[in-house]
Amino acid sequence: MKMLARLVLGLVIFDAVGTAPTLEPINYDSETYDTALEDLDNLYNYENIPIGQAETETATVMPSGNRELLTPPPPPEEAEEEEEEESTPRLIDGSSPQEPEFTGVLGPHTNEDFPTCLLCTCISTTVYCDDRELDAIPPLPRNTAYFYSRFNRIKKINKNDFASLNDLRRIDLTSNLISEIDEDAFRKLPRLRELVLRDNKIRQLPELPNTLTFIDISSNRLGGKGIKQEAFKDMSDLHHLYLTDNNLDHIPLPLPENLRALHLQNNNILEMHEDTFCNVKNLTYIRKALEDIRLDGNPINLSKTPQAYLCLPRLPIGSLV
Repeated sequence: MKMLARLVLGLVIFDAVGTAPTLEPINYDSETYDTALEDLDNLYNYENIPIGQAETETATVMPSGNRELLTPPPPPEEAEEEEEEESTPRLIDGSSPQEPEFTGVLGPHTNEDFPTCLLCTCISTTVYCDDRELDAIPPLPRNTAYFYSRFNRIKKINKNDFASLNDLRRIDLTSNLISEIDEDAFRKLPRLRELVLRDNKIRQLPELPNTLTFIDISSNRLGGKGIKQEAFKDMSDLHHLYLTDNNLDHIPLPLPENLRALHLQNNNILEMHEDTFCNVKNLTYIRKALEDIRLDGNPINLSKTPQAYLCLPRLPIGSLV
Protein backbone atom coordinates (compact mmCIF):
# COMPACT_ATOMS: atom_id res chain seq x y z
CA MET A 1 0.00 0.00 0.00
CA LYS A 2 2.83 2.41 0.85
CA MET A 3 4.37 1.80 -2.55
CA LEU A 4 1.03 2.46 -4.27
CA ALA A 5 0.52 5.70 -2.28
CA ARG A 6 4.05 6.88 -3.19
CA LEU A 7 3.42 6.05 -6.84
CA VAL A 8 0.14 8.06 -6.89
CA LEU A 9 1.79 11.01 -5.11
CA GLY A 10 4.64 10.95 -7.59
CA LEU A 11 2.23 11.04 -10.53
CA VAL A 12 0.36 14.04 -9.03
CA ILE A 13 3.62 15.95 -8.47
CA PHE A 14 4.81 15.11 -11.98
CA ASP A 15 1.52 16.33 -13.50
CA ALA A 16 1.67 19.58 -11.50
CA VAL A 17 5.20 20.24 -12.66
CA GLY A 18 4.22 19.58 -16.26
CA THR A 19 1.39 22.11 -16.23
CA ALA A 20 3.32 24.87 -14.45
CA PRO A 21 4.47 27.88 -16.56
CA THR A 22 7.87 27.51 -18.13
CA LEU A 23 10.73 29.44 -16.58
CA GLU A 24 13.34 30.57 -19.01
CA PRO A 25 16.67 31.72 -17.63
CA ILE A 26 18.08 34.94 -18.96
CA ASN A 27 21.85 35.24 -18.87
CA TYR A 28 23.51 38.58 -19.05
CA ASP A 29 26.78 38.87 -20.90
CA SER A 30 29.24 40.91 -18.80
CA GLU A 31 31.03 42.10 -21.91
CA THR A 32 28.05 44.28 -22.90
CA TYR A 33 28.04 46.17 -19.55
CA ASP A 34 30.47 48.76 -18.18
CA THR A 35 30.01 47.99 -14.48
CA ALA A 36 28.38 45.67 -12.03
CA LEU A 37 25.42 46.53 -9.80
CA GLU A 38 27.55 45.94 -6.63
CA ASP A 39 30.10 48.60 -7.72
CA LEU A 40 27.49 51.25 -8.55
CA ASP A 41 27.85 53.08 -5.20
CA ASN A 42 31.61 53.43 -5.63
CA LEU A 43 31.44 54.46 -9.29
CA TYR A 44 31.21 58.20 -8.78
CA ASN A 45 32.61 60.50 -6.12
CA TYR A 46 31.10 63.98 -6.19
CA GLU A 47 32.55 65.26 -2.91
CA ASN A 48 35.61 67.00 -4.36
CA ILE A 49 34.10 68.30 -7.63
CA PRO A 50 33.66 72.11 -7.65
CA ILE A 51 30.21 73.49 -8.30
CA GLY A 52 29.69 74.33 -11.96
CA GLN A 53 32.26 71.80 -13.20
CA ALA A 54 30.24 68.64 -12.68
CA GLU A 55 29.69 66.50 -15.73
CA THR A 56 27.12 63.84 -16.36
CA GLU A 57 28.51 60.32 -16.76
CA THR A 58 26.59 57.35 -17.95
CA ALA A 59 27.22 53.63 -17.62
CA THR A 60 25.32 50.49 -18.47
CA VAL A 61 24.81 48.45 -15.32
CA MET A 62 24.82 44.68 -15.41
CA PRO A 63 22.23 43.08 -13.13
CA SER A 64 23.65 40.92 -10.39
CA GLY A 65 23.38 37.23 -11.14
CA ASN A 66 20.90 35.60 -13.46
CA ARG A 67 17.15 36.35 -13.52
CA GLU A 68 14.32 34.14 -14.57
CA LEU A 69 11.28 35.57 -16.35
CA LEU A 70 7.87 34.01 -16.11
CA THR A 71 6.61 33.00 -19.53
CA PRO A 72 2.79 33.41 -19.59
CA PRO A 73 0.73 30.59 -21.04
CA PRO A 74 -0.65 31.10 -24.54
CA PRO A 75 -3.99 33.03 -24.63
CA PRO A 76 -7.13 30.91 -24.89
CA GLU A 77 -9.05 30.72 -28.14
CA GLU A 78 -12.07 32.43 -26.56
CA ALA A 79 -10.13 35.68 -26.17
CA GLU A 80 -9.32 35.71 -29.87
CA GLU A 81 -12.99 35.23 -30.71
CA GLU A 82 -13.97 38.16 -28.44
CA GLU A 83 -11.42 40.41 -30.19
CA GLU A 84 -12.87 39.47 -33.57
CA GLU A 85 -16.36 40.34 -32.35
CA GLU A 86 -15.20 43.70 -30.98
CA SER A 87 -13.67 44.54 -34.35
CA THR A 88 -17.16 44.58 -35.90
CA PRO A 89 -18.35 48.23 -35.99
CA ARG A 90 -21.41 49.08 -33.94
CA LEU A 91 -23.73 52.08 -33.82
CA ILE A 92 -24.20 54.16 -30.69
CA ASP A 93 -27.26 52.18 -29.65
CA GLY A 94 -25.41 48.88 -30.16
CA SER A 95 -27.15 47.90 -33.38
CA SER A 96 -25.32 46.70 -36.46
CA PRO A 97 -24.85 49.16 -39.35
CA GLN A 98 -26.14 46.48 -41.71
CA GLU A 99 -29.62 46.98 -40.22
CA PRO A 100 -30.12 50.76 -39.88
CA GLU A 101 -33.02 52.15 -37.87
CA PHE A 102 -34.58 55.32 -39.29
CA THR A 103 -37.38 55.74 -36.76
CA GLY A 104 -36.88 58.96 -34.80
CA VAL A 105 -34.02 60.12 -37.02
CA LEU A 106 -35.52 60.13 -40.51
CA GLY A 107 -39.12 59.84 -39.44
CA PRO A 108 -41.60 56.99 -39.81
CA HIS A 109 -41.73 54.88 -42.97
CA THR A 110 -44.20 55.52 -45.77
CA ASN A 111 -46.29 52.84 -47.47
CA GLU A 112 -43.36 52.28 -49.81
CA ASP A 113 -41.16 51.52 -46.74
CA PHE A 114 -39.22 54.73 -47.25
CA PRO A 115 -38.48 57.17 -44.39
CA THR A 116 -40.57 60.35 -44.59
CA CYS A 117 -37.58 62.59 -43.93
CA LEU A 118 -35.73 61.15 -46.93
CA LEU A 119 -38.76 61.51 -49.17
CA CYS A 120 -39.44 65.02 -47.81
CA THR A 121 -37.27 67.63 -46.11
CA CYS A 122 -37.38 67.77 -42.31
CA ILE A 123 -35.92 70.83 -40.57
CA SER A 124 -36.42 70.84 -36.82
CA THR A 125 -40.22 70.52 -36.36
CA THR A 126 -41.08 71.50 -39.96
CA VAL A 127 -41.73 68.97 -42.74
CA TYR A 128 -41.63 70.10 -46.38
CA CYS A 129 -43.16 67.71 -48.92
CA ASP A 130 -43.80 70.19 -51.72
CA ASP A 131 -43.93 68.93 -55.30
CA ARG A 132 -43.08 65.27 -54.57
CA GLU A 133 -45.91 63.68 -56.60
CA LEU A 134 -47.53 62.39 -53.41
CA ASP A 135 -51.01 60.88 -53.62
CA ALA A 136 -51.52 60.64 -49.85
CA ILE A 137 -50.38 62.29 -46.62
CA PRO A 138 -47.12 60.58 -45.56
CA PRO A 139 -46.62 59.43 -41.94
CA LEU A 140 -45.23 62.39 -40.01
CA PRO A 141 -42.84 62.52 -37.03
CA ARG A 142 -44.71 62.95 -33.78
CA ASN A 143 -43.12 66.33 -33.05
CA THR A 144 -44.17 67.91 -36.38
CA ALA A 145 -45.42 71.47 -35.87
CA TYR A 146 -45.50 72.79 -39.46
CA PHE A 147 -46.44 70.63 -42.44
CA TYR A 148 -46.25 71.72 -46.10
CA SER A 149 -47.36 69.42 -48.90
CA ARG A 150 -48.16 71.76 -51.77
CA PHE A 151 -48.34 70.94 -55.48
CA ASN A 152 -48.94 67.21 -55.10
CA ARG A 153 -51.69 64.76 -56.12
CA ILE A 154 -53.36 64.14 -52.76
CA LYS A 155 -57.05 63.32 -53.24
CA LYS A 156 -58.26 62.51 -49.74
CA ILE A 157 -57.47 63.43 -46.14
CA ASN A 158 -58.14 60.48 -43.87
CA LYS A 159 -59.09 60.41 -40.21
CA ASN A 160 -55.69 59.18 -39.01
CA ASP A 161 -53.44 61.25 -41.29
CA PHE A 162 -52.76 63.75 -38.48
CA ALA A 163 -53.70 61.59 -35.50
CA SER A 164 -51.62 62.06 -32.32
CA LEU A 165 -49.80 65.10 -33.77
CA ASN A 166 -50.53 67.24 -30.76
CA ASP A 167 -47.92 69.88 -31.64
CA LEU A 168 -49.17 70.49 -35.18
CA ARG A 169 -49.80 74.21 -35.72
CA ARG A 170 -49.89 74.77 -39.47
CA ILE A 171 -51.09 72.61 -42.36
CA ASP A 172 -50.65 73.80 -45.94
CA LEU A 173 -52.02 71.57 -48.69
CA THR A 174 -52.25 74.15 -51.47
CA SER A 175 -52.69 72.91 -55.04
CA ASN A 176 -53.59 69.27 -54.62
CA LEU A 177 -56.58 67.26 -55.85
CA ILE A 178 -58.38 67.01 -52.51
CA SER A 179 -62.09 66.33 -52.91
CA GLU A 180 -62.83 64.41 -49.69
CA ILE A 181 -61.92 65.15 -46.07
CA ASP A 182 -62.85 62.92 -43.16
CA GLU A 183 -65.05 64.66 -40.58
CA ASP A 184 -62.46 64.12 -37.82
CA ALA A 185 -59.34 64.87 -39.86
CA PHE A 186 -58.65 68.23 -38.11
CA ARG A 187 -61.11 68.44 -35.22
CA LYS A 188 -58.91 66.74 -32.60
CA LEU A 189 -55.74 68.75 -33.25
CA PRO A 190 -55.39 70.75 -30.01
CA ARG A 191 -52.82 73.33 -31.20
CA LEU A 192 -53.71 73.83 -34.87
CA ARG A 193 -53.57 77.54 -35.71
CA GLU A 194 -53.36 77.83 -39.48
CA LEU A 195 -55.12 75.77 -42.15
CA VAL A 196 -54.48 76.36 -45.85
CA LEU A 197 -56.43 74.24 -48.35
CA ARG A 198 -56.63 76.60 -51.31
CA ASP A 199 -56.73 75.43 -54.93
CA ASN A 200 -58.30 72.00 -54.42
CA LYS A 201 -61.67 70.38 -55.19
CA ILE A 202 -63.30 70.55 -51.77
CA ARG A 203 -67.11 70.61 -51.71
CA GLN A 204 -67.74 70.03 -48.01
CA LEU A 205 -65.78 71.54 -45.13
CA PRO A 206 -65.40 69.24 -42.09
CA GLU A 207 -65.62 70.33 -38.49
CA LEU A 208 -62.65 72.49 -37.55
CA PRO A 209 -60.95 73.12 -34.19
CA ASN A 210 -61.74 76.37 -32.41
CA THR A 211 -58.04 77.15 -32.03
CA LEU A 212 -57.65 78.36 -35.63
CA THR A 213 -56.47 81.92 -36.31
CA PHE A 214 -56.02 81.66 -40.10
CA ILE A 215 -58.19 79.79 -42.62
CA ASP A 216 -57.72 79.84 -46.38
CA ILE A 217 -60.02 77.60 -48.45
CA SER A 218 -60.04 79.74 -51.57
CA SER A 219 -60.35 78.31 -55.08
CA ASN A 220 -62.41 75.25 -54.17
CA ARG A 221 -65.97 74.08 -54.87
CA LEU A 222 -67.76 75.04 -51.66
CA GLY A 223 -71.46 75.59 -52.38
CA GLY A 224 -74.47 76.69 -50.35
CA LYS A 225 -74.23 73.66 -48.05
CA GLY A 226 -70.48 73.33 -48.10
CA ILE A 227 -70.01 75.10 -44.75
CA LYS A 228 -71.87 74.00 -41.62
CA GLN A 229 -74.07 76.48 -39.76
CA GLU A 230 -72.18 78.49 -37.18
CA ALA A 231 -68.96 76.82 -38.31
CA PHE A 232 -66.80 79.78 -37.19
CA LYS A 233 -68.88 81.04 -34.27
CA ASP A 234 -66.65 79.78 -31.43
CA MET A 235 -63.32 80.59 -33.06
CA SER A 236 -62.55 83.52 -30.79
CA ASP A 237 -58.99 83.88 -32.13
CA LEU A 238 -59.83 83.68 -35.84
CA HIS A 239 -58.33 86.74 -37.58
CA HIS A 240 -58.29 85.86 -41.28
CA LEU A 241 -60.97 83.97 -43.22
CA TYR A 242 -60.38 83.57 -46.96
CA LEU A 243 -63.15 81.89 -49.01
CA THR A 244 -62.62 83.47 -52.42
CA ASP A 245 -63.40 81.73 -55.73
CA ASN A 246 -66.00 79.25 -54.50
CA ASN A 247 -69.75 78.82 -55.11
CA LEU A 248 -71.05 80.29 -51.83
CA ASP A 249 -74.45 81.97 -52.01
CA HIS A 250 -74.36 83.55 -48.52
CA ILE A 251 -71.97 84.94 -45.93
CA PRO A 252 -71.26 82.29 -43.24
CA LEU A 253 -72.67 83.66 -39.99
CA PRO A 254 -72.08 84.44 -37.21
CA LEU A 255 -68.58 85.80 -37.62
CA PRO A 256 -66.09 85.83 -34.72
CA GLU A 257 -65.76 89.16 -32.96
CA ASN A 258 -61.97 89.38 -33.48
CA LEU A 259 -62.08 88.71 -37.22
CA ARG A 260 -59.94 91.21 -39.14
CA ALA A 261 -60.16 90.08 -42.75
CA LEU A 262 -63.03 88.42 -44.65
CA HIS A 263 -62.44 87.66 -48.32
CA LEU A 264 -65.47 86.39 -50.27
CA GLN A 265 -64.80 87.73 -53.75
CA ASN A 266 -65.83 85.76 -56.84
CA ASN A 267 -68.65 83.77 -55.22
CA ASN A 268 -72.39 83.77 -55.82
CA ILE A 269 -73.56 85.87 -52.87
CA LEU A 270 -76.87 87.56 -53.69
CA GLU A 271 -77.94 89.33 -50.52
CA MET A 272 -76.88 90.77 -47.18
CA HIS A 273 -78.81 91.59 -44.01
CA GLU A 274 -78.48 94.59 -41.72
CA ASP A 275 -77.23 92.40 -38.89
CA THR A 276 -74.63 90.58 -40.99
CA PHE A 277 -71.81 92.63 -39.45
CA CYS A 278 -73.54 94.97 -36.97
CA ASN A 279 -75.87 94.73 -33.99
CA VAL A 280 -79.13 96.40 -34.99
CA LYS A 281 -80.29 96.47 -31.37
CA ASN A 282 -77.27 98.51 -30.28
CA LEU A 283 -76.62 101.50 -32.51
CA THR A 284 -73.50 102.45 -30.54
CA TYR A 285 -71.81 99.12 -31.30
CA ILE A 286 -68.58 99.44 -33.31
CA ARG A 287 -66.76 96.50 -34.83
CA LYS A 288 -63.20 97.82 -34.72
CA ALA A 289 -61.33 94.69 -35.76
CA LEU A 290 -63.04 93.93 -39.09
CA GLU A 291 -61.28 96.33 -41.48
CA ASP A 292 -60.90 94.20 -44.62
CA ILE A 293 -64.08 92.89 -46.31
CA ARG A 294 -63.94 91.81 -49.95
CA LEU A 295 -67.22 91.12 -51.80
CA ASP A 296 -66.20 92.13 -55.30
CA GLY A 297 -67.05 89.65 -58.01
CA ASN A 298 -70.43 88.75 -56.41
CA PRO A 299 -73.88 89.54 -57.88
CA ILE A 300 -74.80 91.75 -54.92
CA ASN A 301 -75.53 95.47 -54.77
CA LEU A 302 -73.98 96.83 -51.58
CA SER A 303 -75.89 100.10 -51.87
CA LYS A 304 -79.16 98.35 -50.99
CA THR A 305 -78.13 97.66 -47.38
CA PRO A 306 -76.37 100.80 -46.09
CA GLN A 307 -77.34 100.01 -42.46
CA ALA A 308 -75.22 96.85 -42.59
CA TYR A 309 -71.96 98.85 -42.58
CA LEU A 310 -72.59 101.50 -39.91
CA CYS A 311 -70.51 99.67 -37.27
CA LEU A 312 -67.57 99.01 -39.56
CA PRO A 313 -64.39 101.12 -39.63
CA ARG A 314 -64.26 100.71 -43.45
CA LEU A 315 -66.82 99.96 -46.16
CA PRO A 316 -66.65 96.58 -47.87
CA ILE A 317 -65.19 96.39 -51.35
CA GLY A 318 -67.79 95.38 -53.90
CA SER A 319 -70.35 96.48 -56.44
CA LEU A 320 -72.57 99.48 -55.61
CA VAL A 321 -74.85 99.16 -58.61
